[in-house]
Amino acid sequence: MFESLSDRLQSALGGLRGKGKLTEADINATAREIRLALLEADVSLAVVRSFIARIKERAKGAEVSAALNPAQTVVKIVNEELIGILGGETRRVRFAKNPPTVIMLAGLQGAGKTTLAGKLGNWLKQQGHTPLLVACDLQRPGAVSQLQIVGERAGVPVFAPHPGTSVGGEGVLGVTSGDPVSVAQAGVDEARSKHYDVVVIDTAGRLGIDAELMKQASDIRDATSPDEVLFVVDAMIGQDAVATAEAFQSGVGFTGVVLTKLDGDARGGAALSVREVTGQPI
Repeated sequence: MFESLSDRLQSALGGLRGKGKLTEADINATAREIRLALLEADVSLAVVRSFIARIKERAKGAEVSAALNPAQTVVKIVNEELIGILGGETRRVRFAKNPPTVIMLAGLQGAGKTTLAGKLGNWLKQQGHTPLLVACDLQRPGAVSQLQIVGERAGVPVFAPHPGTSVGGEGVLGVTSGDPVSVAQAGVDEARSKHYDVVVIDTAGRLGIDAELMKQASDIRDATSPDEVLFVVDAMIGQDAVATAEAFQSGVGFTGVVLTKLDGDARGGAALSVREVTGQPI
């Protein structure tokens, strides 16, 4: 995903190599190339502006003027700022002191939440955990059966007391028909009673942001008190990533971001933008 951005940045910094001393014109020209590279990668304009401002400020300071190799120092500054924009360190999943750990997935329809639930379940199982997937997307046709198939392939049990819209009918196990909040609560209770140590809640999405989506997601959050709320975003969403992330952060709140579809033609802008704007790790 970052290959084309990486190539452009290397090209932008290539003009500095071999220069014993950097002029302000050199720094401005390099900053302009970096700005174009970031904008072409679909990084938010506001993020690009603040990023370039930080680089120019540091590049024109004593850090570079006193360096034996100013060009390499500028490359180091750009590298450090990119690391900073992505969070600066790897953040692990937070596990509850008293199981089960509850992980809630939130995001727009088509972002890849259901597939991620299966991948997460499989990864947790490999780490020695006993995960339970909970099917709370009762609106998208086939969502519940999709999670059941994904769970079966991953070798992870799925709690699905209600069939969702694809089948219709009443739920079982005392769950109110079509109520994802009740399903989520019942899923956590099921995990507690049967000693599953992690619950992964797959929630419904929408094609766009609306009040109903936010209300349902925040109700599930309030009902289950998740240890992690992961905002799932399609890496190919580009500039829209910022507006979507800000809406979910204010409407639901999240503790981390998951980028999906990294094998597509995404240009990396969503990753840089979402992390910088929300302050939450990827």
